[in-house]
Amino acid sequence: MSTTFTLDTSTSRANPTPAPMRRLTVPRIRARKVDGVTEEPIVVLTAYTARQAQLLDAHCDLLLVGDSLGQVIYGLPSSVPVTLEMMAAHGAAVVRGSYHSAVIVDMPFGSYEQSPAQAFASASRLMKESGCAGVKLEGGAAMAETVEFLVSRGIPVMGHVGLTPQAVNVLGGYGPRGRSEAEASKILSDAQALCRAGAFAIVVEGVIEPIAIAVTRAVACPTIGIGASAQCDGQVLVTDDMLGMFERVPRFVKRYGAIAEDISAAAAQYAAEVRSRAFPGPDQTYQPE
Repeated sequence: MSTTFTLDTSTSRANPTPAPMRRLTVPRIRARKVDGVTEEPIVVLTAYTARQAQLLDAHCDLLLVGDSLGQVIYGLPSSVPVTLEMMAAHGAAVVRGSYHSAVIVDMPFGSYEQSPAQAFASASRLMKESGCAGVKLEGGAAMAETVEFLVSRGIPVMGHVGLTPQAVNVLGGYGPRGRSEAEASKILSDAQALCRAGAFAIVVEGVIEPIAIAVTRAVACPTIGIGASAQCDGQVLVTDDMLGMFERVPRFVKRYGAIAEDISAAAAQYAAEVRSRAFPGPDQTYQPE
C-alpha cells in the first residue's frame, strides 16, 4: 500500500488516502509495441491541473504535462519562456489528480540542451518534485547522447521529432515538416537515433503522413502522433484544443466539445442574475432559524 491522493470533488481539496498504486508504468507502455505492431493504440492527452487530470485519467494511458501550458494556461506567445518551476508545479498537480495514467512531464527550453549533466539535474528535479514517471524532451540525433545518459541513470525519456515547438525560432513557424527529401530523411534518422538511445516512446508532430508511417515502421518503440497519422502507435492532443476552449482549431485537431461556449453562456447567465438581484436566492443564502 502506498499513499496517493484522491480529489474530493465536494471540496476541491486533495486528501491523502491509502490506496494500492496501480498506475500504468513506462515498461508496460513500451511493451505495447511487439514486433513493430501495437494492437492497442496508446491514448495520450495533456493535463495541467489536478481536476483536469482527474477527469481525463480513466480514459488515458499517459497524461502529458506539456510545456504548451505556456500558451494554454499563462497566455505566453510560445513555449520558450516556460520555466522548470512551472513544469514541476503543474506536474505535481497532475500526479495528485490522477491514479491510473503514467504522468510524463515536458522538460522546458533551456533546461537540458547544454549537456547531459544539465539534463539530469533538471529531469531529476522534475521527478522528485512532481512524482512523475518520466520526462519528455525535444530534438533528434543531437539529443541521443542525453537520452542515453538519462535512461542509464534511471530516468525514462520520451523523445519528440518533426515539428519541435521549442525550436520555433529556428524553424520559422509551425508549418508541417518532412516535405523535402532531406528533411524527411532527417526526421527518420532522428527517430531511429532516439530509439537506439533508449527512448521508451517518441512523439511525432506535424509531419506529412507518409513520413509518420515510415518512422512508426522504422523504430521499435511506440510513436505518438500529433498532426501525423492514425498509423502511429498512439495519439496525443492538447486537451484544451480538443475540448474547444479556443476559437482557432489547428488542422490536426478534432473538436470533441465546445467548452468555451458553455463557460461563456454560464458566465452570461450568472452576470444577468447578479444584475437583476435574482442571485443569490433563498437556496443560496442562510436564513435565521
